[in-house]
Amino acid sequence: MPVKMADRATAEHVTQPERRAVTSPPRWRSRKAKGLAYAAPTAVFVAVFFLLPLLLVGQMSLSDWPLLAGDRGVNAPENYTDITDSTLFWPAIRFTLLYTVIVTVVLLALALLLALLVQESRPGAGFFRTVYFLPGALGLASASLLFWGLYSPTTGPLSRILEGLGLVDDPVSFLGSPTSALWSTVFLIVWKFAGFYMLILLVGLQRIPHEVYEAARMDGASRAQIFRSITLPLLRPSLALCLLLCVTGSLLAFDQFFILTKGGPDNSTVTVVQLIYREAFQRLNLGTAAALSILVLAALLLLNALQFRGLRRADES
Repeated sequence: MPVKMADRATAEHVTQPERRAVTSPPRWRSRKAKGLAYAAPTAVFVAVFFLLPLLLVGQMSLSDWPLLAGDRGVNAPENYTDITDSTLFWPAIRFTLLYTVIVTVVLLALALLLALLVQESRPGAGFFRTVYFLPGALGLASASLLFWGLYSPTTGPLSRILEGLGLVDDPVSFLGSPTSALWSTVFLIVWKFAGFYMLILLVGLQRIPHEVYEAARMDGASRAQIFRSITLPLLRPSLALCLLLCVTGSLLAFDQFFILTKGGPDNSTVTVVQLIYREAFQRLNLGTAAALSILVLAALLLLNALQFRGLRRADES
């Protein structure tokens, strides 16, 4: 009898937190199950539409795989050696890197300038924000077709306008030389995406507290000092996002060159993705196209990792 009374007393002295601790595992398991259920559709989507195609591309890159004949067996590493020995491989890489550098510098500089111009809430600022962003609503293929018509030396209006102003005597071929084709395409991309990157930078600018600017002005800092010491450091996350998107998109450029130049003149504007397209659908060799795709993926992963590492070091310093 005393033993039972002692057990009952011990049970009565069990605190409420201890009882909650006893009943918490089932509730925690229920939350975990719900979380897994919510994440399952995304996991299935990624597995079906990314991981499985990636594995298939890896298999293709190691196999003799004509487009119309199917898998003929492993031939590694012949696809990788064949694609690197191609006469267009290194010129395509050089051109893609040159295009990426030019577009990134020009596009981010212009987008930052536009964001600074419409940063303050003043009359007409909303109108100009909308106007700058409007080209971004147009698809890249549609924009490329539009500019292909504008650049046409026979039917396009740009050449006629220049002739009417007396700036040129003959019709201008905007896509007729390697240099003009490059810069004409750069102009298209800057026109289309400047407003999109302006919007990202504008959001970053509006997150900077006004008190910081007011304190700097009270200390006698000039506009250049404020921009260099306050705006750029606090805008670094937005600039990092723009840099990542711009570099990745430029390295994967395809639509604009395929529509405007078809890789010409004289294969001077062939990008890496265009080379993949040629290997797969003109030379009908999925093996070499997959090998080049794997190389591009590895380069992008390495480049993005280096960007993240550099930005992390900059934030820690």
